Amino acid sequence: MCGITGWVAYRQDLGAEQDTVDAMTETMSCRGPDARGTWYAPYAALGHRRLAVIDLPGGEQPMTTEVGYDGRTVTLGMVYSGEVYNFTELRDELRRRGHPFRTDSDTEVVLRAYVEWGTSFTERLNGMYALAIWDPRIETLVMVRDRMGIKPFFYYPTADGVLFGSEPKAILANPSVRPVVEANGLQELLTATKTPRKSLWAGISEVEPGTVVTVDRAGLHHRTYWRLETRQHTDDQETSVAYVRELLDDISRRQLIADVPRCVLLSGGLDSSAITALAAGQLADAGRKVRSFAVDFVGQEENFQADELRGTPDTPYVHDVADLVKSQHSDIVLENAVLTDPDVRRKVIRANDAPLGGDIFCSLYLLFAAIREQSTVALSGESADEVFGGYLWFHDPEVRKRPMFPWVAYAVSRRGSGPFSVLRPEVLQQLDLRGHLHDRYTEAIGEVQRLDGESDDEWTMRKICYLHLTRMVRILLDRKDRMSMAVGLEVRVPFCDHRLVEYVYNTPWSLKTFDGHEKSLLRAATQDVLPESVVQRRKSPYPQTQDPAYVAALAEQTRGLVADRHPVFELVDRKMVQEQVRQADGTARRHLEQTLSLATWIDLYHPEIRLG
Repeated sequence: MCGITGWVAYRQDLGAEQDTVDAMTETMSCRGPDARGTWYAPYAALGHRRLAVIDLPGGEQPMTTEVGYDGRTVTLGMVYSGEVYNFTELRDELRRRGHPFRTDSDTEVVLRAYVEWGTSFTERLNGMYALAIWDPRIETLVMVRDRMGIKPFFYYPTADGVLFGSEPKAILANPSVRPVVEANGLQELLTATKTPRKSLWAGISEVEPGTVVTVDRAGLHHRTYWRLETRQHTDDQETSVAYVRELLDDISRRQLIADVPRCVLLSGGLDSSAITALAAGQLADAGRKVRSFAVDFVGQEENFQADELRGTPDTPYVHDVADLVKSQHSDIVLENAVLTDPDVRRKVIRANDAPLGGDIFCSLYLLFAAIREQSTVALSGESADEVFGGYLWFHDPEVRKRPMFPWVAYAVSRRGSGPFSVLRPEVLQQLDLRGHLHDRYTEAIGEVQRLDGESDDEWTMRKICYLHLTRMVRILLDRKDRMSMAVGLEVRVPFCDHRLVEYVYNTPWSLKTFDGHEKSLLRAATQDVLPESVVQRRKSPYPQTQDPAYVAALAEQTRGLVADRHPVFELVDRKMVQEQVRQADGTARRHLEQTLSLATWIDLYHPEIRLG
């Protein structure tokens, strides 16, 4: 796991731009604290910051390899972020085809796979990755992103080439790029839609998941090598459950491979408990214990109040799992003073390159920072709800009927207001967030393929599942990646293995809920390794502190913004915020977090905002 960046320019000497390339590379230092490197070739410069996970001495980057071409020897260069979990099988095959290897790293396997198969090598990879290869044979940059979008990857076309990076901050470090945010960028941010290729920053796009983007003298070219496709599911219930378990066993085995300390993230829910139990079994076979970590908050037991989303606190279930699998467990208990610390908020927003800094982001950052002191790799239960259909709104008949992103429909129905209602009315009118949501929803469902003979109910649920697996999951994966890599922790997501995603997506909704509960397939596939308390527990999302002191601290900080007449109020409704400061209750919490996050982002990035 690492941070990558680079610059391709066909009409200038990048050797004279070393200071800029170094600055772009250094923005990725949190993602790669162990080593740095840059590499130059005619028309191309590559930068890399490394987090060493596999083959600690041999996996340094940028990595190069020499190949014969047109009667001479040329050098290909690559920067790579992520992990390919089937690299040992690929290496064996490449050796049989005559390729020599000088390291034990998956990086060299990926580069050699490109040499052997060209851009079609992507179909052979199983993992999470963002990579860029400069191929002097065709004077082309090849950019590749994993199928589910687990690893972030951004690019910025220029007049004579392209800039790219794991995060926008690498691109923004180039003085030719101005930090401009236009209306469509704010629409993406404020509606949580994650439209393919779109980003917050004007001119900066995402490499779409499952896509190869090549850059040559003629410009940019896109090729999709993977998309979520509709297929007939013919397995019965018993066979489906057994195959899900078979996949999970294989996935957990592969994703535990590392040359550094590993652990699991444990919340006491079905998803993380299943991963913890499977990992514990895999490591027990090797005579080792799994390490597990959970987040909690000071006073959570005293302050906890059940609501529609969170019926029970996590800690008792966490300990049930830890006791059963005999993990080396640690509770990371966070205080409100740290959760509301402006310095933590700044680090979170800097990691996101966006005004996303509420308590979930801050607590994730603090949890990951604490884990990083003891481990370098963590396995997470992230994305199981999207894959298996776990959220409450999957099961809400009213939400199903609404032609809208289900998570937005659910939030509007519960809160009675739209996203980011803290903004000034005239700003909201200019942005037309409802129109944006409608257009993006229409585009998204237009991608879904209906199975011949599929009932209307199954078709409805297929569309809902598709929206989660191609839109919502990317938001959560980005959050997980940014918060973990900000402290140099690699978080792996077993439930995003594309084989599992494809298989479960195509199981009928009736099979996903065959026992009358959410995530029936996952529960049935793993119940033999879980405590009964977790098997029977209903879905509970990532925990949040319920201490009233948390909101009180936010209100006090926001009061200071109002008094200082901060420029955030060019976007935010000052009167509404003043009222929220006076209330300082649970309903004010979201608005106070949004206001503080926007203000911090403006202070850090000084964005030029264009709404017209």
